[in-house]
Amino acid sequence: MKFSSRSTLPWVLAVLFAVAFGVLALSRAKSARPGAASAATPPASRLTPRERKVLYWTDPMSPGYKSDKPGKSPFMDMDLVPVYAEGTEGAPVAGLEGYSTISLTQERQQAIGVQLGRAGSRELVKKIRTVGRVTLDETLLHHIHAKFEGYVEHLYVDYTGESVREGQPLLSIYSPDLLATQEEYLIAFRARRQLQTSPNPDAARGAVDLYESARQRLLLWDISPGEISELEETGKPKKALTLYSPVDGFVMSKNAVQGARVMPSDTLFDIAGIRRVWVQADVYESEAPFVALGQTARMSLSYLPGRTWTGKVSFISPVLDEKTRTLKVRVELPNLDGSLKPEMYADLTLERPLGRVVTVPDGAVLSTGTRSIVFVAKGEGRFEPRAVTTGAKADGFFEIKEGIQPGEEVVTQANFLIDSESRLKAALGTMTGPEGHSHGSPPATSAPGNSSLDSKSATPPAHTH
Repeated sequence: MKFSSRSTLPWVLAVLFAVAFGVLALSRAKSARPGAASAATPPASRLTPRERKVLYWTDPMSPGYKSDKPGKSPFMDMDLVPVYAEGTEGAPVAGLEGYSTISLTQERQQAIGVQLGRAGSRELVKKIRTVGRVTLDETLLHHIHAKFEGYVEHLYVDYTGESVREGQPLLSIYSPDLLATQEEYLIAFRARRQLQTSPNPDAARGAVDLYESARQRLLLWDISPGEISELEETGKPKKALTLYSPVDGFVMSKNAVQGARVMPSDTLFDIAGIRRVWVQADVYESEAPFVALGQTARMSLSYLPGRTWTGKVSFISPVLDEKTRTLKVRVELPNLDGSLKPEMYADLTLERPLGRVVTVPDGAVLSTGTRSIVFVAKGEGRFEPRAVTTGAKADGFFEIKEGIQPGEEVVTQANFLIDSESRLKAALGTMTGPEGHSHGSPPATSAPGNSSLDSKSATPPAHTH
């Protein structure tokens, strides 16, 4: 008996469909049993930490297109991306034009090298580092003169650069005028002693006046009270007067020569004191507000490692150098052992305490030229741009006067990449669609399926690959 192939074909197809349906039902029953899920697949609650409200779906290449359901773009073969409610990717940031909050997966953060830091409150000290030059303290410079005409009788210090101590004899000068004045003083001294008991008050007063006048003349010629007392005791005038060093230091210049004639206008020695020195430094114009009189300064020398000198700022120039745009600052430092020599170069650090302030790592602040931006980590891979007001930069931190609170996490690395992403999202969000609706406008009701939320959508824009 022969059967027609046309009559048996429907039965064969029916059997095949029945077998396929049975296999599908069996596989679903097995997957529904407890423990059947793969341990490598994380639960949905872990993949999505919290459910976020989706406003609509859009084509990333055509932000004007909006759909109320996920699916494929009608323009090209790519998935529609969701646009979430506030605080999520693509949402504009209030008061910060041109930026939007973005979301990055953990894998993408690792790929671009995102690192986070934490804002905190700390004692900040502004340090200004510059190079200083050691100079002489001008208040310890002395010119040695003889206040009378004479001749160098004996020279005790006879070369430039010689070290001298305070009170050390420098030279002795013979002067006929000085010798005559000493003799006049002795006469006045004896006359006062003889006439102090005279019954004639005018004579006694005249003797006292003559004595005081002669004594004052000797004092004006730098004869010390001790030498005058010695003159009174011995009754013999000295042939030569000895001049002494007024400070500890060294001889910068020597013009006195043995036997030479000297006049009151002649500078015999220039002596510089070295127990205290000055350090002259230049501070940039931008750092000038952080320099003040009495400010602590620390100095070190590269060829004397491990040793530090501490002093105070004693002078700030009232005029800025127009060529270098720097300010001259002077620091006074003790130099009791004489280890600091004039014309030495030194490393100088000026310290200015700023008090306890809110700070972020300096890498967290991104300056655009008109404002400073910090990206705050909001959790779950979301980053919010924040405009901040910065203060001083010190010790690797920026002072934040406004915009950040202590404890907030901020991005310290890959800021430029996140900044570009945020600007791109904001730009796409402001682009208009075919009918002029912006990315952030509320979606209109559309028909079910992957249709546009704008029921009057025109011909989709062309795309280039």
